[in-house]
Amino acid sequence: MKFGKEFKREMVPEWIEAYVDYTGLKQILQEIRRFKESNQPPTPATSLDRRLALYRNFSGLNLQGSVQSTSDIENQVIAVNTVPHENYRKFYKTKFLASPEGAENEISFFDKLDHEFNKVNTFYKDKVDEVMREVTLLNKQMDALIALRIKVMDPGFNAFPSLQSLSLDINNSTPSRITSPLRMTVVVHFQILHCQCADTDDIPVSPSFDPTDGRQVSMTNASYPKLPINRNSLRENRDTDSQKTDPLEILDHVKIVNTFESPISTIRGVLSESKENDLSYKKEELKKVEHRLKLIFIEFYQKLRHLKHFSYMNLSAFSKILKKYEKITSRKAARSYLKMVDNSYLGSSEEVTSLLDRVETTFIKHFSQSNRREGMKILRPKHKREKHRITFMSGFFSGCSIALLVAVILLRDDRKLIDKDEGTSYLDKIVPLYSFYAYIVLHMLLYAANIYFWRHYKINYAFIFGFKQGTELSYREVFLLSNGLAMLVLAALLMHLHMNSRAEVYGTHIEYVPLGLIMVLLSITFCPFNIIYRSSRWFLIRCVFRCICAPLYKVTLPDFFLADQLTSQVEAIRSLEYYICYYTWIKPSHGHNMCQRHNVYNIFYFILAIIPYWFRFFQCVRRLFEEKDQAQAYNGLRYFLTILAVVIKTAYVLRKSLTWEVLVILSSLITTLFNTYWDIVVDWGLLRRKSKNKFLRDKLILHHKSAYFTAMVLDVLLRFAWLQLVLRFNVHSLRGSTVSSIFACLEVIRRGMWNFFRLENEHLNNVGKYRAFKSVPLPFAYHEEDDHKEE
Repeated sequence: MKFGKEFKREMVPEWIEAYVDYTGLKQILQEIRRFKESNQPPTPATSLDRRLALYRNFSGLNLQGSVQSTSDIENQVIAVNTVPHENYRKFYKTKFLASPEGAENEISFFDKLDHEFNKVNTFYKDKVDEVMREVTLLNKQMDALIALRIKVMDPGFNAFPSLQSLSLDINNSTPSRITSPLRMTVVVHFQILHCQCADTDDIPVSPSFDPTDGRQVSMTNASYPKLPINRNSLRENRDTDSQKTDPLEILDHVKIVNTFESPISTIRGVLSESKENDLSYKKEELKKVEHRLKLIFIEFYQKLRHLKHFSYMNLSAFSKILKKYEKITSRKAARSYLKMVDNSYLGSSEEVTSLLDRVETTFIKHFSQSNRREGMKILRPKHKREKHRITFMSGFFSGCSIALLVAVILLRDDRKLIDKDEGTSYLDKIVPLYSFYAYIVLHMLLYAANIYFWRHYKINYAFIFGFKQGTELSYREVFLLSNGLAMLVLAALLMHLHMNSRAEVYGTHIEYVPLGLIMVLLSITFCPFNIIYRSSRWFLIRCVFRCICAPLYKVTLPDFFLADQLTSQVEAIRSLEYYICYYTWIKPSHGHNMCQRHNVYNIFYFILAIIPYWFRFFQCVRRLFEEKDQAQAYNGLRYFLTILAVVIKTAYVLRKSLTWEVLVILSSLITTLFNTYWDIVVDWGLLRRKSKNKFLRDKLILHHKSAYFTAMVLDVLLRFAWLQLVLRFNVHSLRGSTVSSIFACLEVIRRGMWNFFRLENEHLNNVGKYRAFKSVPLPFAYHEEDDHKEE
């Protein structure tokens, strides 16, 4: 693979603007090449010259290579100097030592190269500074964690005498015996994250730490690895022995930060109006703190890895592009420039590499019980590999589904079910049973298409949705699941039509095939065994549960994204109600018309239609009070108006009258216009007046602007297609419940299109803020400043 393609493939999607513009630099080099070819055409070498060159290269007597290597630095045509800049940072500027003919393109090349290098170097320096600030916070968090562990596991432990004797043992370089591993942890628990590595010695540290084990441990220099400890810090502690305090006193200055991530914590937070709680010193509290700090360390480690890879890829890019420059221009410039690159912060900084080792050691010691293999599995999860059998089975299932669909259509035409009244009545009874699966399969197919295009355009959907690395489904796997479900449903439908195609034989055991199918689907969904993508299934179940419990859970993007999907599956939810009515309340021979005669059915027909919108409304209310964002108030109002429109529309369907028809037209028109504006302007970020791209946004991922205008037009049309469904326009070529099913499918298609542009806008927001990692709230809040003020 060429370096340019590899460089583009290995970029962190959210940091793409911070990388060197390798493609732009190559374009300038191509212009230089064309200029040289047009002004200095190469003279063809004779056969004698070629033979002599061959002998010179391989004779072993040619000293040109060695002479060139010793005098290469003297033949450089550029000089790189530092220029003053704000914030006392070094910026670099390249100057040509000579003015060769036609060097304008070469000057512009180095100007752009300087700009790109200063951009990369500044970004890297800022990110490393940010990491170092996070290290300070993590140090304090780990201090509190270790103290809390001691307090919970060994309440009678007195840390101060043990620390004093241990410090003396370290200073004298003698082995020490500790009566509890918890005491050892107080001293060495987080020294590995300190970045002040000057004047460091080695301290013997136990390789295993179990806070629940109270057995004595013995340490010797020969049997344990060594960790760097700041000798100056220990010496200062020894000299100021009288000023030492008990490390457990840190617990008097911290409180637990309540993130309101559960219904109980949310209710307590509303009643107490406090986001911080005093420590209770319970094991449950300790587990929660350890779990949250574990997630913080995983995200912090991933950030360090990305920074290290960012440095490596950009350094390689500068080296590659300078070699191309020398090859095209035959000028010596790489050594001078690369010497500057090596001496810069980007090329010489070792903080990230050092922190990586220390975070690994800390995580393994404190969060994986000193099991390095298990710890590294968590810190460095393996990427998923595409399996050939997934592609094969997807093709096989799709072929079977197409064949079964053709068979269903031919059987329907052969039995002439549409032309007969009894056939139309029969279809009205079974279409709601199978349309439920049609909505799900269509939604899954569109989701698979979305994943394909998200990956193609480098939209980091896995990070946006918060999938655990290595567990996210690819488009092939979603396509496999959707085609497998479609094959089962079409096979059941074909069998259903073949056995019960006439009204007089209606009512056999074949009517329970759809019910058995839905039981199989639910069994697979809630299967506790590690089969059929268990992690993804449980992720979906958790999101659904959080939607149902809104606003008692903190709202995340997967939660409201899923709730938006449910608003487009109202007909599928109503199909579940029809299942209950069809198999419990009425005889199979009566069907849908009999269900509508039950008042309970009609009441739930209202309720089920508005449930998804209530989910979103309560989520907007939660975000309004948490984030103090006024946009959530307008968003909540939008869903409340949609609820009113759905209620009025449902009442009109059940009891048609002129008054209800007028109300339907007004409510549906207002709701449709409001939702359309929100889709295009807020969710997609389009129709910007002051934008480089007219009526679009400044940053676009798709290369063709016409795709955005087409999507906007289609969104308006499909929104008003839903309005036509509200008004119940008659289509003479279609009969029965098929019309409502078709319009429901159009709404699912609109949602699938909305998904792509919604995530594109979210990704571009992350890119603009260089947000490539999840922010996990810290478990402890310090109150040192408050204590000082009180004193």
